[in-house]
Amino acid sequence: MTRERSKTWALVINGARCRILRELSVDGDEVPAELVLRSESRHLRDIMSDKPGRSFASAGGGRRSAMEYASDQIAEDRREFLRQVITLLESHRCAGDFDRLAIFAEHDMLGYLRQMLPRTLADLVILEEPKNLLHLSAKELAEVVSHELKDRSGLS
Repeated sequence: MTRERSKTWALVINGARCRILRELSVDGDEVPAELVLRSESRHLRDIMSDKPGRSFASAGGGRRSAMEYASDQIAEDRREFLRQVITLLESHRCAGDFDRLAIFAEHDMLGYLRQMLPRTLADLVILEEPKNLLHLSAKELAEVVSHELKDRSGLS
């Protein structure tokens, strides 16, 4: 008897890196294939070195004043990284590669994900955990994710 392949994937993400575990086995007996993405490595000092400039006042004899940064660049970089990850996930969802998604993310990234995840992907989420598991080896990560899926989502 052949065992049907699981269509559960897990997204493990922080602000700079993500690992997507494909074809998860709830028994944790196999190390799943992974997709790995990294955001552009930008530091606050690099962002702040690109000063926004100065502007001329519309009144008051041409006085100039420093312009403020338009937004939080670190947060914007994280959102851009998430857009890339979401685009990748959505293309695999459309291809029928998975039909369930577990998410393990840093607390802040989980908040951004909740805001940005399209309904088509949000409907597939079976588990959300505010954990950063990126430091684990492939085998350890597979075991932890499988254990969480078994305990929290009731999958067997």
